[in-house]
Amino acid sequence: MTQGNIVNDMEKIIEFSSKTVVLSVNDIDTDQIIPARFLTVTTKDGLGDGLFADWRFDEDGNKVEQFPLNQDKSDGCTILISGSNFGCGSSREHAPWALVDYGFKAILSTSFADIFRNNALKNGLLPLTVSEEFHAMLTENEGIEVTVSLEKMMIHASNGMKEAFDLEPFSRYCLMNGIDQLGFIMNHEEQINAFENKGQ
Repeated sequence: MTQGNIVNDMEKIIEFSSKTVVLSVNDIDTDQIIPARFLTVTTKDGLGDGLFADWRFDEDGNKVEQFPLNQDKSDGCTILISGSNFGCGSSREHAPWALVDYGFKAILSTSFADIFRNNALKNGLLPLTVSEEFHAMLTENEGIEVTVSLEKMMIHASNGMKEAFDLEPFSRYCLMNGIDQLGFIMNHEEQINAFENKGQ
């Protein structure tokens, strides 16, 4: 990295559209998202292969056909509709890494575990909390086209339903600029140094 020209691998998220895939299970924990045997890696690349591995594959490594992510209709979907309390359990950062590496940009649920939510926002994944009514509509209409706008802080479904969401300004800024928290700090290195050296 060079000062004033920070390079990172986070994609800018301003507005995107996708069909949805529904995994209507409550209390999905981080060990189900990415089983512990996949945590020995030293890079984020390829972690998507282990996403929901114990649900996607049987003991012989064959795909479980009825699992939502193994069905043709989920191809190319970047928005996952999950049950409540998504990401509970351990604090492993590998969980959002695996979801992003698989291709997801947003998870929509009625609630998230706090640590997972924070880890997701740091790694270019949007954990968006929606109302019970909006969530029920999404669950009942799997594959519906949904547009997420960070600029407008709105979720629009192709059936006309829409809902606003909340996101703290710092996370929103980092996501819209494709920069992680370390990158944000490095981009302000001159100002930080000037502040630290003031009065010396």
